[in-house]
Amino acid sequence: MTRHIRHARLFCALLLAALLLNAARVQLVRAPEYDRSPANRRPDIARYEQPRGDILVGGRPVTGSRDTREHLRFERTYTEGALYAPVTGFASQLYGTTLLEDAQDGVLSGSDPMLTPFPLWDEFTRARRTGGDVVTTLHPGAQRAAFKGLTGLKGAVAAVEPTTGRILALVSTPSYDPQPLSGNGAEATRAWKRLNADEDRPMLNRAVRQTYPPGSTFKVVTAAAALDAGVVTDLDAPTGSPDPYTLPGTRTRLTNAAEGCRDASLRKAFTLSCNTVFAKLGVEVGVADMTATAHDFGFNDPDLRVPFTVARSTFDTALDRAQLGLSSIGQYNTRATPLQMAMVAAAVANGGQVREPYLVERTTRPGGGTLATAGPRAARQAMYPSTAVRLRALMREVVEKGTGHRAAIRGAEVGGKTGTAQHGRRNSGTPYAWFISWAQGDRDLEPRVAVAVVVEDAEAERREISGGGDAAPIARAVMEAVLTSPR
Repeated sequence: MTRHIRHARLFCALLLAALLLNAARVQLVRAPEYDRSPANRRPDIARYEQPRGDILVGGRPVTGSRDTREHLRFERTYTEGALYAPVTGFASQLYGTTLLEDAQDGVLSGSDPMLTPFPLWDEFTRARRTGGDVVTTLHPGAQRAAFKGLTGLKGAVAAVEPTTGRILALVSTPSYDPQPLSGNGAEATRAWKRLNADEDRPMLNRAVRQTYPPGSTFKVVTAAAALDAGVVTDLDAPTGSPDPYTLPGTRTRLTNAAEGCRDASLRKAFTLSCNTVFAKLGVEVGVADMTATAHDFGFNDPDLRVPFTVARSTFDTALDRAQLGLSSIGQYNTRATPLQMAMVAAAVANGGQVREPYLVERTTRPGGGTLATAGPRAARQAMYPSTAVRLRALMREVVEKGTGHRAAIRGAEVGGKTGTAQHGRRNSGTPYAWFISWAQGDRDLEPRVAVAVVVEDAEAERREISGGGDAAPIARAVMEAVLTSPR
């Protein structure tokens, strides 16, 4: 009998050892595999077991959380979703996160280590990790003005504060409501399929993820390069430009939409937006200096984040003289996001300095305490301060005497530049209407806002489409919203 008990005891010990070895194998060796398994719902359940932190605009949340009382308990909600979608993006239980919801996911979901100073204690007590909030730099009035101006149109608006780089407005239309994507049911699936099948691509953030030929708005960059390089020393001196201008090494003749461009001064050419003058100036400046100036404004930067990624705006670095002439008037392969062109306008307004744009003012803990703050980023000099002064004068004249008169604001100093960019095979597409500008109130010590507007599908007849007619009124509304609000 004792022998049988001894055998049973040995067998139980072997079973216990095997159980411990298997537990160790599962928890240590196979744990990463189980964590990655699609069948493992525990991470998702833990992720959605508490409300997500909020994104704030003008001191109030534009997001929220709804208790579904299901396994994935809390679902994201959005206030005025279409208005702020180009900033918030979406947070979906099925399709993940985008834009600010993605870039600040650690803070919003509560998984950021800075929110849990005692992680081991939290694990021991099974304390809930509540998400923090993200406070944006957006100006609610400017955002609404931009969205209203683009109603029924396809296009984008970006507005920044020149002296700091704070993004005041970021709008892309057509837009969409992120709310139906938040859950994990049939409604989310239908919304996803519908949005992705839409030819107008409402989920594309045109303000930061779409590049366009900037057309004549790029002449601000060319003028800066010409002045800095000493190719032009007197704004009122004739430039010796023919009309039409034959691109070097080709038989292609460049013409102008306006009359009076032959041998025009830089001042007159800027106001009339003479293609011939600026193409010739770009060729005279040369590839090296044109490329360097474009780079200093922010072109060809692959690393710009606000904090989500921004598409790279481009100016070719390997060009023949004919291609350089076209690139210098914002055509050929020159392409820019609306945010980049807002940076160009801001540099003129800010004495030639470019501040990198940013969208998050600060992040806060669940109790309201500050977790991290942003503040102005480092500045770089895109042009000499004296060049910026002269360009400010040129941009003012465009609004006061030229094609940008619809951007004028009573009691404020406004500078602008219009642009109409050709695109499509043999320029068959509807021209893009551009307007970039800056504004300073009569009681302000420095310009308070710089704006870039692009309209893809202006409703006027093709020959009547212009940045001054289609985009400038939108820019004016955005600038007025900023200037009429307290600092």
